[in-house]
Amino acid sequence: MSARRLVQGAALALAAVVLAGCASDKPKPTPLESYTAQLAVRPAWTAKLDAVRFPLAVTVRGEQFVVAGNDGTVLALDAASGREAWRGQAGAALSAGVGSDGRRAAVVTVNNELVVLDQGAKLWSTRLASRTTTAPLVAGERVFVIGVDRVVHAFDALDGRRLWTVQRPGEALTLAQPGLLAAWRNTLVAGLGAVLTGIDPTTGSVRWEVPLTAPRGTNEVERLNDLVGPALRLGDQFCARAFQTAVGCVAINGADNASLRWSRIVGGQQAIGGDADFLFGADGSDRLSAWKTAGGELAWSNERLLYRGLSAPLSAGKAVVFGDAEGQLHFLDRSDGKTLQRLPTDGSPIVAQPVLAAGTVLAVTRNGGLFAFRIE
Repeated sequence: MSARRLVQGAALALAAVVLAGCASDKPKPTPLESYTAQLAVRPAWTAKLDAVRFPLAVTVRGEQFVVAGNDGTVLALDAASGREAWRGQAGAALSAGVGSDGRRAAVVTVNNELVVLDQGAKLWSTRLASRTTTAPLVAGERVFVIGVDRVVHAFDALDGRRLWTVQRPGEALTLAQPGLLAAWRNTLVAGLGAVLTGIDPTTGSVRWEVPLTAPRGTNEVERLNDLVGPALRLGDQFCARAFQTAVGCVAINGADNASLRWSRIVGGQQAIGGDADFLFGADGSDRLSAWKTAGGELAWSNERLLYRGLSAPLSAGKAVVFGDAEGQLHFLDRSDGKTLQRLPTDGSPIVAQPVLAAGTVLAVTRNGGLFAFRIE
């Protein structure tokens, strides 16, 4: 093991201790306020997976949700009915998943094995060099993976051949948390540290780089500012959070050019959500904020859900939806943050960003519960 990796491991361990210490010292969750329901939301269906103890990213493809459980089970479900389209098995516990192009699905196991399924049948697998916590991206007949070392790899989706590898020179220490991988037309968009990077998916050559923010702090752990996935794509711009430092948006002006549209200094660890009008997110104490998508101006903030362990949000119609550590799903008015509706799940934390397909909102819990709701 190289000296750099030893240093990186020590820093990651220290960061984990710091974050765990912060969590143990957190005040008690704010009691839930009383409210008058102003949004009709009804349960649509439920399903069950094994417990989800890894950073799950639920993939939406057409009118299907693709999800995965801790034991390696991968499921594709019809969003409207919950009917199972196919089921597969990675063969080991998971550390990351799930990415899908609608046919193939990719996950990574705790043994650092990338596993690709075709309609549930195991197509191929390959061993990765580092731990992975970011869901793979399956697009353009390729499978893209980014490790906790933020090295990006591309594989042929048909046979698993490694096509190229990209590592940003001089990359700082990174966090063992989900990073950022996305697609924009024929460009792979990756978060390498706090730098949003456009990569040619065919050759691996870097097309452009845009820092979302600059490092802050007095030591390397405090200066960790990796981009947190998943990113929010809004047409030709990507908006994201840099860990504990900033929220911002990058405009892609063409295959070979991108620029920072705006960046606002703000803490927080979870990904953001939003739409063409507003971006939404919670800071480290779960104070909620909405920023205007066009320029980053603060639209509103509130402290109604402090210390409730909020998930990344989903913008759905007139509501913005957050899950919390007690399994509650909060539907807030996107224009001012007031509570419109609140619904329980199974009492365990909602662990993935809620997603929307076919008019159905899906929340996934730590205990493996899949809870689908329909906004009337």
